Order: sequence, then C-alpha cells, then structure tokens
Amino acid sequence: MNATAVALSRKLTIPDVVAVARGGSRVGELRGHARERVEASRHTVGEALARPGARIYGITTGYGSLAGTRIAAADAARLSWNLILKCATGTGPPLPEDWVRAMLLVRANSLALGGSGVRPVIIDTLVRMLNRGVTPVVPGKGSLGASGDLAPLAHMAAVATRSPGPEPRVSKGEDPAEFSGEAWFEGRRMDGASAMAAAGIARPGLEAKEGLALTNGTTMMVAGAALQLDDARCLLLHAELAAALSFEALLARSAALNPALHTANNQPGQIGTAARLRSLLSGSALVDADADRVQDAYSLRCTPQVFGPVHDMVGFLWGRVEASLNAVSDNPLVFPAAGQDRGEVVSGGNFHGAGPALWLDTLGIALADIASLSDRRMFRMLTPELSSGLPAMLVESPGLYGGLMSLQYTGAALVSDNKTLAHPDSVDSIPTSANQEDHVSMGANAARHAREILDNTRTVLAIELLGAAQAIYLRPGGPDRLGVGTGAVYEALRECVPPVIEDRSLAADVARLEAAIDDGTLKRAAADALGDLWPPAPL
Repeated sequence: MNATAVALSRKLTIPDVVAVARGGSRVGELRGHARERVEASRHTVGEALARPGARIYGITTGYGSLAGTRIAAADAARLSWNLILKCATGTGPPLPEDWVRAMLLVRANSLALGGSGVRPVIIDTLVRMLNRGVTPVVPGKGSLGASGDLAPLAHMAAVATRSPGPEPRVSKGEDPAEFSGEAWFEGRRMDGASAMAAAGIARPGLEAKEGLALTNGTTMMVAGAALQLDDARCLLLHAELAAALSFEALLARSAALNPALHTANNQPGQIGTAARLRSLLSGSALVDADADRVQDAYSLRCTPQVFGPVHDMVGFLWGRVEASLNAVSDNPLVFPAAGQDRGEVVSGGNFHGAGPALWLDTLGIALADIASLSDRRMFRMLTPELSSGLPAMLVESPGLYGGLMSLQYTGAALVSDNKTLAHPDSVDSIPTSANQEDHVSMGANAARHAREILDNTRTVLAIELLGAAQAIYLRPGGPDRLGVGTGAVYEALRECVPPVIEDRSLAADVARLEAAIDDGTLKRAAADALGDLWPPAPL
C-alpha cells in the first residue's frame, strides 16, 4: 500500500480521492482540532437527548413520513440500527471496488467536519477499513439521490458497524442483530463481520443519530463524480491524441487550428485544445497534403469547438465536486455550542442530490458528444469517398478482407448507447415515503449512467486510435511523415497493437488500447516528445 497519507480535512481534493480509491494511499487518523470538533458535535447530541420531551428528527422521532412518531430516548440507539436494516435494500451488480473505497473516504471526511454528531470511533473505523483493505459489497441500484444515497450507504454501514449492545456472534443467521452485509477482503468475498474480524477491526455498536449520519448524504454520487471527473480529464487528452492522428490520416487542413481563429472566439477550453493539436502536429507532412481541399468536414475542423467546451465544463464540475467532498450532507446537522448559545440540532435538506445529479448528467452529455465526434472521424477513414485515397475499410485487399468495418459497428453501437444513457436523470422524480419525500434527485442513476458513458467513450476513442494508426500505416511513407508529437504517440501505439494485414479479431487490440489510455502510456509519449509544448488541459 502507498505510504503517502491523505488527511481528513476541509481541503480534500479529487486527486486525494483517486490516490486512496485506486492508488492505495493511506488515510491519516482523526487527530487534533478535527477530533475535538467531532467530540463537541457528539456532546451536543447527548445534551439534546437529555432534554425532557426533546423532539429531534431521526433521534427521538421516526424517519421520513414517520417523523411525527415519537421515539423514547432510550430507544435512540436501536433506531439507528433499524435504519441500517431497513435501508439495506440495494439491488443489481455491485459498484466497482474503487467507487466504494471512494465512498468510504468521502463519508469519513464528511463526518470528520463535525456536523454529524457521531463518535470519533465511527470515523476511525471507516479509516481502518480503507487502510486494511476491507471493501463493502454495495449493490449499484436502489438510491433515489434523496434522502441522499440511503441504500448504498446502508450496505456500507452494515459492514462498518453493528447493532447496539453486546457484540453478536459472527454469523449469517436471520437475527437482525447479526446482519453485517458483505465485503471483499484479500480477494475473497464474505460476510462483513468475518471480513472485519479477519482485518482485526472492531465493529462499533451504533448509538443515537449515528445510523442517520452514516446513510443520509450524497456520498455515492459525489464519490462517483470525483473518480469520473479524473477519468474524464484523462479521456479528453486522449481524445486530442486520437483527433491529431485522424487529422493526419485524413490529410486535414491546418487552417482550422490557426490561433487567431480561436482567440477570436474567446473560449479558453477551445484555445487550449487548438494549441495542443498544433503542438502534436508540429512538423507533420501529412496535414495540408491535399492541396485542392478548401476546408474539412465539421468532425475535423470543429474539433476544438467541440472539445473545448467539454474541457471548460469539466473544470467547472471539478470545483463543484471538490466543494462537495468537503461538505456535511446528512440530516439533521449538529452545531455545537458557541459562546452563550447552546448547541443546536437542525433539520434540513443537505442530503438532496440535485447538484450532483445535474453535474453528472452534464458530464455524461459532454462525454457522449466526444464519442460521437470520434466515431464520425472513424467513419470517414473507412469510406473511400471521404478518406482522400485510403482503401475501403482500411485494409489493403478489401473484399477478401473486411478490415476495420465491424470495428466501426461496435463504435456506432456504443455511441447510440450513449445517446440513451445521456437522457438526464435529473429531470425525473418519483414521490416516496407517503409524499414526505416528494421530490428526489435520481442522482445515483445519473452517476451510474455517467460511468457507463465514460466507459463507452473510452472504447470509442480506442477504436479511433486503432483506425487512425491503420490509416497512417496505409499512407505511402505515412509513419515517417507524422508530426513530432503524433509520431511519438504512433510508436507507443504500435507497441500495443500491430497493423491489420488480414482479418483477425480486434477485440484484444481495442482492450490493449483502452488499457494504454487508462495507464497514460500514450499521453506520456506525447509529453516526453513535446515537453512544455504540450501543456496539460486547464482546470
């Protein structure tokens, strides 16, 4: 595990989330002022419970439409565990492990801000799970995105905590006190209690308010958004690599990248994309090789105008999501005493995922457009009437061989899938809980759909990279006529996949290029060749 520690703080970043979720970075213990904040918040809950006749949502009342039902203070701890049990109703395939690890970190950080009224041991337990590799099995479907991500977080909390009172025996029996969900530990899937015991982590029994604090919030949505934005930045840079190679494969006109043209439009993302494409193509003898062409199709000459706004949108979303990483989103919130004022427990709606739903919808729509443009360039390379002299289907003996024909079918299917997935979930709502929860965000669906769009887009870009490299291979002297940056990318790409001489299954080739996108192989090749001439995308 990476020895670098990520601190729980008010300044958690998306790179921090990625480092913990995917890179194995350790999470530092809750200490100092942060621990004092949490203890003060917990003390306020104790004070509120001690007040005769206290009526506090989810602590001395039922939940949702049952908020008018009084609960005895003595039953507040049991109420917490009952919430975990009743909300652990998720369904469908489990979320990826990196997403769940991101959820553990985001929830721990939110609780550490001192507005949730939990004991420090709850946060300590989540941190130990991250550091020792216990990852709850969290079904991907079942959250409305308000009151937060109840079902996914309940499955996570069932592993981390237990019913109040004495420690139950480790069992998969039907006794509700023994329920512990499921978790992955050291490559094995088992019941949560066994995983925690194997990792040497005690499961604390829940006390008043802690069930709500663990389940009521935007954690699944925000954690997913953090990982997806990091992936989106990576995909955008690789989309530019693919576009640059396609520019050369199709003998595109460089006039569309003229810096004055983009400065005139006054859009920073567009200006940045055009600058990176110019750098990648510097020294190319393939661009502008068709002297009779006046201008190119939109899929080539409008590339900066399409990619640029997506860069800008990702930058905006980055700021919103990082703000949410450092937010308290459960209900009610606990505000310790300040000066002469006594502490308060305030009921509200920070759990509502309207923001994350809109952000994730926007991300999905933007990425779907990137994939659509990529597929249009691939189509042009395969079509003799559009490709400036390339053989049909990008193979030397078309007819006997089908070349890359079917590969574009796959890309087209994924582009169409994206169009369906990109329908905004945030415009939908279904009233629940006897109409107490009468407007929900559907942000968890948006998070799942955005991830699917992202995965589809990665594959479409891999297909374009393969197609552009094949087209360049088929151009007389093509590889030797590439630009400085694109030449380096082509060489790195060729280390992953060979040219297509005769028909073969290309599924493994696409998978290798997808892996090269994820691990940054192609991006590093361009950066090494160009240095500061290929600046990173702005945030």
